[in-house]
Formats: sequence, structure tokens, C-alpha cells
Amino acid sequence: MAHAYTPGLKVTEKTLIKKDRRLPLKGQVIVKKGDKVGSDQIVARTELPGNVQPVNVSGLLGLLAEDVPSHMLKKIGDPVAKDETIAESKGFFGLFKSSCKAPVAGTLESVSSITGQVILREPPMPVQIKAYIDGQVTEVSEAEGATVEAFGSFIQGIFGVGGETNGEIKVVAADPSQELTIEMLTPDCQGKVVVGGSLIKYDALKKAAEVRVKAVVVGGIDDADLKKLMGYDIGVAITGHEDVGLTLVVTEGFGQMSMAGKTFKLLKSKEGLKASVNGATQIRAGVMRPEVIIPLSSQDVGSEAVKEAGGMEIGSAIRVIRQPYFGKIGKVSALPHELQQLESESHARVLEVTFEDGAKAVVPRANVELIED
Repeated sequence: MAHAYTPGLKVTEKTLIKKDRRLPLKGQVIVKKGDKVGSDQIVARTELPGNVQPVNVSGLLGLLAEDVPSHMLKKIGDPVAKDETIAESKGFFGLFKSSCKAPVAGTLESVSSITGQVILREPPMPVQIKAYIDGQVTEVSEAEGATVEAFGSFIQGIFGVGGETNGEIKVVAADPSQELTIEMLTPDCQGKVVVGGSLIKYDALKKAAEVRVKAVVVGGIDDADLKKLMGYDIGVAITGHEDVGLTLVVTEGFGQMSMAGKTFKLLKSKEGLKASVNGATQIRAGVMRPEVIIPLSSQDVGSEAVKEAGGMEIGSAIRVIRQPYFGKIGKVSALPHELQQLESESHARVLEVTFEDGAKAVVPRANVELIED
């Protein structure tokens, strides 16, 4: 085996960020190539067809199915209001008439003389896609969407909940190991992306939502607190659509885990700048990680070349993702080529890691993840 696959999370100060902003159905793109856009600016919009509501007119009026069209008061394509009469029986000498009313507002879409049913279509639902990041439109797909690019800092997390949002970065923890507590969440945190240290508990999350914090970025969270916040256990699915009052990005994992020094230092250096945050996570095929994006102005980017992501090498920053060193961060100090026997008596490629406290350990390469520059 020439290589061992090493998963990695990006923590990069300067990189080119591309975001494809696509509509679920074809619609209207309202930006042009070359346009400068803000994170809250709408770049495309469309309308999703409304829900269908069948109405059994034949059964409600006691009519034969083939007689339903002649008893309709509305034609196909006509708008109808909720509780408006759409069909009426002839009655007996004009008396004892029965009527059928629309259960919802919408449009009369079809009348069947075979089933005796009428189909009402509820009003369409507007969908608007925002740019998400401050940047420039570099590509437009007609009626489908646009690509927005920006240079900036990019941080990926392990897990998150909540959708896309943005706000000014406010670091409330003194160091990466400090817990984010209720006392740190003051009224001036409103509308901010709050950065903590090693842990946030349920009470602090609720306080953050009450203060109307836009997002919380923290090292770890207990599974029990997450379940309490959500009201249910999260299964194997895509997160990002939860309505919990804020967006949460966990950078290290579950439990109390100090935020990686590099991540904390980068966020601290960008305090006061605007960040775009997305908690959407998928850990199966088509991996999607929660992220924090901090677009930089052209003068901040300068002429420094953007480093392309590479493989693991001596000096690479890594995080161990298996016991007994789970969650510890260090740097690769050796990459032996030979397979080595593990405690399980199996053979695998290993690496030597030097942890932040100076201790060294030999671990299988498959038991680490790369913290990419």
C-alpha cells in the first residue's frame, strides 16, 4: 500500500473560496458576471409549485362523476379564495341546494369527469438564493444560479447545526480551553458570531439564542446537550435546516475539547470582521462540513500566493481521532515507510506525532486527520 487515506479539515488564513449558488428549479438570475455582491444580496429567485389539494366534489354534492363539470361555478385556471363556493348542486325546484367550498386559497387546476374530483393548487412558494459571502460573481448559469468567489480565511468544523448566516466575529473566550458560559453572553453579542473555547452547554446555548446571537463557534459540545437543544437525536442525515435560533459550529468534536490553537488564533486575529457561517453537515457520501468564511479585502490578500492543499508530510498539523489519544493535536515528526505491527497484531502504516505538550506517540496513519493549511 503506497498511501493511507487521511481525512482532513481545512483551517486556512488565505485561500480562494468558490460558492455555487443554485436554484432548486429554473428561475431568474438577477446578477451579472463581474458584479460585486454582499452576503445578504439576492442572486437568484424562483417559485416552487404550491401544494395540491384534491376536493371530492362528486361525493360532497351527491353527484355522478360525469355531472361534476356542469355544476362547477369556477373554470380551470380561475383563482379561488379559501371557503369560496366552487361548485353547487341544482337542488329541487331551486331549493335544497348543496354547495362545495374551497378548503384552501389557490387556483383551480383540473376538473375530472371520471373521478368526480377537483384539484386546487395552492399559491407558489417564492425561493430566493442569497450570495452567502461577500465577493464577486465569476460565472452565471442562465436560469439556474451563479458562482461567487472571494479570497478569505476558511475554517471547517467537525459538526454543526443551523443554516447560513453572517455576522461580526466576537471572541469571548480568553484561550482555546475556556468553556463558553452564560456570563460571557452579554447583550452586545446580539447579531454576532461568538467564538468560545472548549465547550458550550445547553443553558449557554439557550442564552445565546435569547440574546439573538447569529452563530456560535466552539471546540466541543456534549451529545446530551445537543439532543436537548434539538428535541430529538440527529440520525445519519444532512443537518443545516434546524430551527434552533442560531447556527452552531463545533470545530473539534463531542465532549469538552479545546479548540485547536491554530483555529482559535485565526479567529482571534479576525475579530471584528464579518464572517459567513453555515452549520450544514453530512458525513456520508458527498461529505459536507460546517464552515466559517471570512472574506478579506484586496489589500488584506496582497500578492501572497495561495497554497494548494497537499498530502501529509513532516511538520503537518494533525488531530488524532482514535483512543487513547483521541482529540489531541500535534505535528507529524516522522513518517516511517515500513509497515509496523500494532497492538492488534495487524500491520499498518504509522506515523510519529509530537503533541503540543512535547510528548510523542506512534499511531496508525488511518487514526489521524489532517488540519490542512
